[in-house]
Amino acid sequence: MTQATPTLAVLRSRTTRVATAQGVLWAAFVLVHLWLGYLNFYPYFYGLGDVTGVYKFWAEQALVANSWVGIDTEFVYPLGALVPILAAASFGLPAYASTWMILVAVVNAGAFAFLTGSRTLDGTRRFAPIAAWWWLVFLVLLGPIATGRIDAFTVPFALVGLLLAARRPVVASVLLTVATWIKVWPAVLLAAVLVASRRRAGVLYAAVLTSAVVLGVALLLGSGANVLSFITQQTGRGLQIEAPITTFWMWQAAAGVPGVGVYYDLDILTYQMTGAGVEVAAAVMTPLLVLVAAGVCVLGYLVVRRAEPGAALPVLLAPLSLALVVALIAFNKVGSPQFVLWLAVPIVLGLASERASGLSFRTPAVLALVIALLTQLIYPVYYGNIVGLDPSLLGVLTLRNLLYFVLLGWAITVLVRLVRGGKLDAGVLPARRETSEE
Repeated sequence: MTQATPTLAVLRSRTTRVATAQGVLWAAFVLVHLWLGYLNFYPYFYGLGDVTGVYKFWAEQALVANSWVGIDTEFVYPLGALVPILAAASFGLPAYASTWMILVAVVNAGAFAFLTGSRTLDGTRRFAPIAAWWWLVFLVLLGPIATGRIDAFTVPFALVGLLLAARRPVVASVLLTVATWIKVWPAVLLAAVLVASRRRAGVLYAAVLTSAVVLGVALLLGSGANVLSFITQQTGRGLQIEAPITTFWMWQAAAGVPGVGVYYDLDILTYQMTGAGVEVAAAVMTPLLVLVAAGVCVLGYLVVRRAEPGAALPVLLAPLSLALVVALIAFNKVGSPQFVLWLAVPIVLGLASERASGLSFRTPAVLALVIALLTQLIYPVYYGNIVGLDPSLLGVLTLRNLLYFVLLGWAITVLVRLVRGGKLDAGVLPARRETSEE
């Protein structure tokens, strides 16, 4: 026994050194992206379907036919999405998919470098290797969809933005606004920073100014109202089959209930649901989402009101961001698998700032890994079975959708405890440092 304890301590020490070694981390990063590249180019998975079938078409229309989505015609995404879509054509349209994968790896590498060398929310330079390793495992479990959609370009900007929120809230606002102009979802992270930060005016001005620059460029290019067409493009959508709200009708369809079924919408290129009550559900989901998000923000604001200046953000930002992101997924009538990728941002932040916040993010981290794995099984591995209403795969889909609400419940519970707890004081934070918001 006397020899076992020192041996175990030595083993732990060596394991820690290996896990935190930059060379090991970057080797793992490269291997993960090579694996994702292999999966995306594997014919069975068709992971780059949107990239080669939709994004490439938009790029070709712009570069060959001089017809630009978002400028000359309406666009389902904010105008900033054109940047990666066109950049992937830099080495010619035949190399579009390969270039796309390289660009995703590059932007992920930028965020990974920042994560492995950045300061935590309390301003100290304490690298949390668990956050970096968790992100890599998450990408592997999520599979091809982690790099095969436009969302892959928003995550690095959003992640760096949140990591900077305490020390450079204005810069964080710019990064989050840029990400929002690629795809809308990071707007909820911007809302979280607005609620948690004591420099709300600077955060808001930076967001408005960045948006004004984008709008100004678009108008100079002759976009007119098309620059805002992404706002209305989603309003008429029905219930996508993977969305949590649709689970009820999916089981009805599997049971053979008359009038309930799955159909392919040729306009938006996705499988949706038809049946009694579907249209009503689709109509109420967006207002319900707004209501839930507003309630979450109110909880966050109550935490800030109870805290000393600068004390709330290190504790509040990660759970508040997580609650808003999960709400955006759980109450969305669109249930695209790439939405799961959004979870990486608040959870990596939470893991990276555990010492600064005093909050353990291990539970949501594990839940998100399970959600990622189930999502890869749903799409692309067994998506045909989902469309075909296979009961066993509907069980997987149901479990994944239920876990969204478990994750949301965890985040809201943390927020409620912060509201009911004692007054947050920067002096009693685990790091015992005053948060800087310069």
